Amino acid sequence: MSTFVLVHGAWHDGSAWDRVIERLNAQGHIAFGPTIAGHGRDADRSVTHAEATRSIVDFVLDNGLTDIVLVGHSYGGTVISKVAEAISESIRRLVFVSGFVLNDGECLLDNIPPEDRAMLTQLASESADDTAAMPFEYWQQRFVNGADPATQRWTHDRLSPQPFRPFCEPLNLEKFYALDTPKSYLVCTEDITLSGEWGWHPRMSRRLGAYRLVRMPGNHEVVFTDPIGLADKIVEAGRD
Repeated sequence: MSTFVLVHGAWHDGSAWDRVIERLNAQGHIAFGPTIAGHGRDADRSVTHAEATRSIVDFVLDNGLTDIVLVGHSYGGTVISKVAEAISESIRRLVFVSGFVLNDGECLLDNIPPEDRAMLTQLASESADDTAAMPFEYWQQRFVNGADPATQRWTHDRLSPQPFRPFCEPLNLEKFYALDTPKSYLVCTEDITLSGEWGWHPRMSRRLGAYRLVRMPGNHEVVFTDPIGLADKIVEAGRD
């Protein structure tokens, strides 16, 4: 049995993993879904990427967790990369779930299409607190494609404005790329948030070097639309 620490993506908080955690715990695993600093309702969104990372490091250390499978969804991939640098001795395997794997010196915005970058930048500039709120039509078409309208609306209602600064900060990942921590990449076959030349796999996944590839059907938000299937695939991706 494994201990999983599940790191959510942008616009989400730790509760996004609730049904995944239920499935993992029912199978005898131990699973946690902490909320990244600056995320979730009523959070102080003036956070840096380093502060976001530190919140997950502190969660692991404060709970005395060791030999963990550290899972990062989407933006969470950038967080687990930096967490791994800080506490590699506590991590058994990294699992990226359609997760961003940045090249050394890049920021997240460098890895999305120019039109999406421009939209998010405009949303943040027009906000009062340097955040980007997720437009419903964009969410509906790109993130929860294939879901019924009620599910699309329910999932969108669970989102919170995303702190923009962590998207813009270049990350020094020299130490990450020197780690020998085993890695897996889980990709959903109908995930169109990034596609074509900007796609998740193999563009992101191959940056990991040697890694285990796991596939599953579904959109970018299987954390909501297929949590049982996602939990089972996370177990597959997290095996030694």
